Amino acid sequence: MKKTGAEIVWECLTREGVEVVFGYPGGANMPIYDAMLSYPVHHVLVRHEQGAAHMADGYARASGKVGVAMATSGPGATNLVTGIATAMMDSVPVVFITGQVAAHLIGGDAFQETDVTGITLPITKHNYLVTRADEIAETIREAFYIARSGRPGPVLIDICKNAQIESCEFVYPEEPEMPGYKPVTHSPRNLLDDAVALIEKSHKPIILCGHGVIMSKAEEALMQFAVKTQIPVASTLLGLGAFPASHPLSLGMMGMHGEAYTNMAIQNSDLILAFGMRFDDRVTGTLKTYAPKAKKIHIEIDPSEVHKNVFVDVPLVGDVRTVVNDLIPLVDEYDHDEWLEEIQTWKNETDSRSIMNWEEDGKLYVAHLVADIWKATGGGAIVTTDVGQHQMWTAQYYQLEKPNRWITSGGAGTMGFGLPSAIGAWFAAKDEEIWAVAGDGGFQMTAAELTTAVQEGANVKVAIMNNNFLGMVRQWQEFFFEKRYSAVNMVTPDFVKLAEAHGVPARRVTTREEVEEAIAWARSIKGPTVLEFKVEREDAVYPMVPTGAALHEMIRRPVKQSAKG
Repeated sequence: MKKTGAEIVWECLTREGVEVVFGYPGGANMPIYDAMLSYPVHHVLVRHEQGAAHMADGYARASGKVGVAMATSGPGATNLVTGIATAMMDSVPVVFITGQVAAHLIGGDAFQETDVTGITLPITKHNYLVTRADEIAETIREAFYIARSGRPGPVLIDICKNAQIESCEFVYPEEPEMPGYKPVTHSPRNLLDDAVALIEKSHKPIILCGHGVIMSKAEEALMQFAVKTQIPVASTLLGLGAFPASHPLSLGMMGMHGEAYTNMAIQNSDLILAFGMRFDDRVTGTLKTYAPKAKKIHIEIDPSEVHKNVFVDVPLVGDVRTVVNDLIPLVDEYDHDEWLEEIQTWKNETDSRSIMNWEEDGKLYVAHLVADIWKATGGGAIVTTDVGQHQMWTAQYYQLEKPNRWITSGGAGTMGFGLPSAIGAWFAAKDEEIWAVAGDGGFQMTAAELTTAVQEGANVKVAIMNNNFLGMVRQWQEFFFEKRYSAVNMVTPDFVKLAEAHGVPARRVTTREEVEEAIAWARSIKGPTVLEFKVEREDAVYPMVPTGAALHEMIRRPVKQSAKG
């Protein structure tokens, strides 16, 4: 059965179960787009290739499947780079397919020729340059396997134009032959026994839940283990939702803007059990003083992450779900009541979420607004964000009970991620309520994707928190640069008119009295809507661990501001 390389691309995608592709056509991938018309995959035409990358990323996080994004050569491919780096830093499985000039033109500076495999080598799990049609099927089969297996991540396939046009015999590989790539799933029994011995001796243990718990679908195993051992659970930014926020053992988010009592628990613990997390600097604070009394057990599928930032006593290399399930029958039921009571004492003194009960002063604060959205949605929405103050407030005040409902850029900190990732998430979960919480700065970076939402009928609600500042940079300048504000004052467009120009219903909210009705209005409309909230300009996210400080050396909210959000 002979097919063109372009047809083989779509044959392989359909056999991999791909239902939607986000992309933008151009000269070097036109044969692929021509062949697409004969296949059932739905294509989403984005307004910028960065939007395609973030949509595929959001789709992958919400669905647990592999996302797919396409672009042409040169600027089309380079416009994907930010989204590829975002997926790489957060271990998200996305396959990127780019067109490339014909093989005989490579190296000759042909029109729109760019060495995209060279550019993306550091920010992909793997990448390929395909120069012949007969390489395409095996390459795509391998790419999907690599993207979803082991520690997930993005894979790029750069396909020369001649390979798209040429014909060859099509044979779909049953299983990829990759003898040099064998992800480990189980840890050896002797190391499991070592871990159990540390758990038995511990009086103040704590579990650190990372993104790996969600990526390996280990939520049930985590719950069983935590309940059996009565060990409290703290979450990284990307681990939120893996353990229900309302559970008595939940400590919420740790790290730079985590709960003070959570960070104090880490610093006073005698055993850390790190589940699928990489001891990022935003989690640990300065390493010199990180959890000084604690032994450390690290469950991690990527061996390169073990001992990288923090030396651990027992490394358990393997799939989180598999390793935790192996541990559960080996551990006994423990009593950590004294430890939990000590943590509760700190929580009573420092819980920032008491903001929900603070007296109103008539002004709009992002934390209040996030809490309002949380209450209106019953905490059940899928929530995406851009990056900055609003992201941290959303992480703090939108209390998540289930996984795959919190979609944000962690490692890369990518502004502009919120709106397109929400559109991608909608394709994965069309029956779910979806909110994109954005800052006025980040929203403008990918605002053109509003038209994509209109064209696709994406039922996405956008909440723009507009303080006319690059808020997090302003906060740092306030705290550490003597309020010498530099390049953070931002004149913004009329977001209501901008949304309406894209065909999206929109409202502006300036008072507390308008909030409840405005949220209800946005939720009542089937299709994209925009709410612009004119929020307090110089509010700050608390607590905050300064760069270079110990995890317990947090900047707390000043008492004089206790009536604020």
